[in-house]
Amino acid sequence: MAPFLAYEDRGGADSTALPLVLIHGHPFDHTMWAPQIAAFSPERRVIAPDLRGYGASPVVPGVTPLATFAEDIAALLDELGVAEFVLAGLSMGGQIVMECYRQFPGRIRGLVLADTFPAAETPAGKKARNDMADRLVREGMRGYADEVLHKMVAPYADAEVAAHVHRMMTSTPPEGAAAALRGRAERPDYRELLTQVTVPALVVVGADDEYTPVSDAQAMHAALPDSTLHVIESAAHMPNLERAREFNGALAAFLARVEG
Repeated sequence: MAPFLAYEDRGGADSTALPLVLIHGHPFDHTMWAPQIAAFSPERRVIAPDLRGYGASPVVPGVTPLATFAEDIAALLDELGVAEFVLAGLSMGGQIVMECYRQFPGRIRGLVLADTFPAAETPAGKKARNDMADRLVREGMRGYADEVLHKMVAPYADAEVAAHVHRMMTSTPPEGAAAALRGRAERPDYRELLTQVTVPALVVVGADDEYTPVSDAQAMHAALPDSTLHVIESAAHMPNLERAREFNGALAAFLARVEG
């Protein structure tokens, strides 16, 4: 049985609009979607969970595979009575979106894949993720957060955005983040799955993203049968926060296309 996830569930004035489900990345929580929740919840239902091990959701030490995250999301949406929806995720959240499509494609009416990539981990990548998991449990989150802040958001990002991102990282439970890293090290390769997606997709990436460069987004765009690619200038790994207005514009246009 999935742990009970903490979540934000807002909006829904237009009962004909598809719910929008937002899956955060590592090592963040659902508040990374604050600009999108604010922009879209007046008209449609927006659901943003804290993944297990993050935010206010239960921490389950050990290993959390992407499949388990996807099962948690399905269980939450069952509980909330949400049958069909548009599913969006950033970074690890995007990989969870792909896993959700593998598990329950019939419920998903559109995919948003932001600053993510579909390939399985390399041997070096597996070692790096497992080593980082051990380090986070041993040392806590602050040193890591200090090191990677200006790869998550560009050095020129708004100071309030950078502070929000740093705050999310340092408040993440180390055991939860480590469990996700260990699980993510063993993730499957989703590249073939993308070629079989039958719903529209939006691929978004920050132009200055070092973790998931524009080339990764272009490859996903090429693989997906029906996709739009939007590169957001002057943004790194979190364009939804760094350039919220442009990100929201791309997402609004996509939602209109899905529902059109």
